[in-house]
Amino acid sequence: MKNIDSLAFSGSRLVLLFSILLLSNWGFSHGINGIVTDQQSQGISGAKVTLKGNPKFSITNGLGEFVLTDVHLGDSIFIESQGFQKRFILIDNEIYFEKNFQFQLVENSTELSEVKVTGNKTQLTQSANINLTLQPVRSAQELLTLVPGLFVAQHAGGGKAEQLFLRGFDIDHGTDVALSLDGMPVNMVSHAHGQGYADFHFVMPEVVDKINFEKGPYDVTKGDLATAGSVDFQTKEQLAKSFVALEYGMFQHKKITAGIKVLENQRSNAYFTADYLQTDNFFVSPQDFKRINLYGKYTGVLSPNFKVSFSASTFQSSWNASGQIPDRAVADGSISRFGSIDNTEGGNTSRTNVQLGVIQKINASSSLKSDFYASFYDFSLFSNFTFFLEDSINGDQIHQYESRKIYGGKSEYKKLITLKENTIFTFTGGAGFRYDDINNIGLAKTTGRIFVRDQVQLGNINQTNIFGYVSGKLEINRFVLNIALRGDNVNYYYNNLKDSVYQPKSLSQAVFLPKLTLLFNATDNVQLYLKSGIGYHSNDARVLLSSDNLTKKALPLAYGSDLGATWKLTKNLLFNGALWYLFSEQEFVYVGDAGIVEPSGQSQRLGFDVGLTFQPYKWLFLYSNLNYSHARSVSEPKGQNFIPLAPTFTSDGKVQLNFKKGIFTTISYRYMGHRAANEDNSVIAKGYFVNDFTVGYQRKSFVVTAIVNNIFNVKWNETQFLTESRLKDEAQPVSEIHFTPGTPFSCRLQVKFMF
Repeated sequence: MKNIDSLAFSGSRLVLLFSILLLSNWGFSHGINGIVTDQQSQGISGAKVTLKGNPKFSITNGLGEFVLTDVHLGDSIFIESQGFQKRFILIDNEIYFEKNFQFQLVENSTELSEVKVTGNKTQLTQSANINLTLQPVRSAQELLTLVPGLFVAQHAGGGKAEQLFLRGFDIDHGTDVALSLDGMPVNMVSHAHGQGYADFHFVMPEVVDKINFEKGPYDVTKGDLATAGSVDFQTKEQLAKSFVALEYGMFQHKKITAGIKVLENQRSNAYFTADYLQTDNFFVSPQDFKRINLYGKYTGVLSPNFKVSFSASTFQSSWNASGQIPDRAVADGSISRFGSIDNTEGGNTSRTNVQLGVIQKINASSSLKSDFYASFYDFSLFSNFTFFLEDSINGDQIHQYESRKIYGGKSEYKKLITLKENTIFTFTGGAGFRYDDINNIGLAKTTGRIFVRDQVQLGNINQTNIFGYVSGKLEINRFVLNIALRGDNVNYYYNNLKDSVYQPKSLSQAVFLPKLTLLFNATDNVQLYLKSGIGYHSNDARVLLSSDNLTKKALPLAYGSDLGATWKLTKNLLFNGALWYLFSEQEFVYVGDAGIVEPSGQSQRLGFDVGLTFQPYKWLFLYSNLNYSHARSVSEPKGQNFIPLAPTFTSDGKVQLNFKKGIFTTISYRYMGHRAANEDNSVIAKGYFVNDFTVGYQRKSFVVTAIVNNIFNVKWNETQFLTESRLKDEAQPVSEIHFTPGTPFSCRLQVKFMF
């Protein structure tokens, strides 16, 4: 009987214990086998993971992996790593105990003291991203200028792609710098207005989260047009807050922008943004510039190892333009600096994009990242550069136009192997394609945008770029060696619709592009690097496949080298510097304005870039960079070998203050020195020094900002060209500087509400 009672008592205790455990999950203890990653799902090494209220902690390895034992539901963990925002996480879901669950950190780009100088890649983008974060920019044009040494200029009414300058290149609209957004190329190859045309106005600055750039042809993931450099803009996964912004300024400037958080939870985020801009600008003839942008994005973590993003955008703009005007017309008083010779210039354009991105963690050491896109584009531009030089009665206006579809994608496999302590090898392999289907690409002579006097060019182009690359990166203690090889094959097809007989032509060429980077993390605050590589820019299909082409070299190469350093002199003072050299195998440019071929032969450029970023206090930020380049043609004799409009000295900088009470202000400058406008340097394109000013007041739910451009009302020329032209009443043509005036003193006010 006693034994029976004892058994009954023991059984009841077991039942009670089982019931308590069953009714309370909080009693279970687990171990977390996770991975700490950045926003691109790349592992972060050296991150510290601590269990709150417990001395236990774990340090992530080279792959970002960590193990933390004895963690209960209801506990909190704390993750910190230099250069990233600290993160507290409440372990309130079993999902955190799944093996290889990713704990994502966001880069801390607002404090220079948190910026990490050394690592397994050159740390050249910090200043640009600090600039982006401290005071968000307000236009796509300003986004481009965040890249140190990259200058932009507008010369056709605000709707045309900007003229770009970088490392001794007058890049025109994108021939030697490759721009992309989340991996989707911005540049247009074989474009109606010129090779590499990069209209960036479809990008809203409010959705840009990060800027990655590379000066020179060293990034193995970038191919066509990435000679002077490449820039990739990454969009936000989520908005911090929903907002509406209203902007009003001089010259009938009106703008409304809105962003709405559509979805936000632990696994998914979605938002939608839109803006509408209208302005007459500062010219005598109103520009009647109108632009609308729409953008939406969804990001979802479908499982701990699978992340997907989908975005869609559309943009449309239309404008009138005053074009480039001759010095003599302003000098004799026939027009003002803001007047025009032909005020029927202008155009309209549109672009719609769909993008899909997928990141899959295959296992703890390998991942697969894929990006796919489709783009639908229309372009129409009316210009008049020579006025009455060719046609003294009707004038020389031209119309350039096209309709284009672009399809493309890329997949990249990455694997990290820890060979031994402090020795990590990373293999990267990628492949992709881009297909441009261009219809009715044409050049016509017109009058007043209506009457067509002559159809100069008309045709259809199909251009396909298939590429692949491999890269091996070896990290041994303080040394990093990266060897990479890229291969591109470009196929051109052109059907000239002006030919009386159907006779399409095609051409295919391939290039192989080796790259080498050697890094030495001399100390925790000093990184030295040597880079060398080959890039290329493709030529226009119509040039290559015309009956009177001057060359069969479709993909001229560019050979570059950089020797540089990043040095954190103090925790609040960062120095970047580089000596560089670039040899171009052939500067062969299609001049879309006239529909002709202009070969320029071989060229070489050399120079240096220097940048300083200083943040002595959290509220005070100072930035400046100086760039020098010496650009010369190799094919021409000395004294006749200047490269027209190639910049020599450029510099930009700012002083930025952000006070605790919500007041912020910025004064900035940009400087471009005098430069040769022709081959013998007998004509000079004048330089400029311009200052802008911003002041604002921010509270939790609203921001008021005043923006002042050209605060000293300097007379400056934004773009300049040496052009031969003839005015209506002139008997003989004149060759001289034609220019677009830079922005005079102007101001606007923005009020932004956040909720």
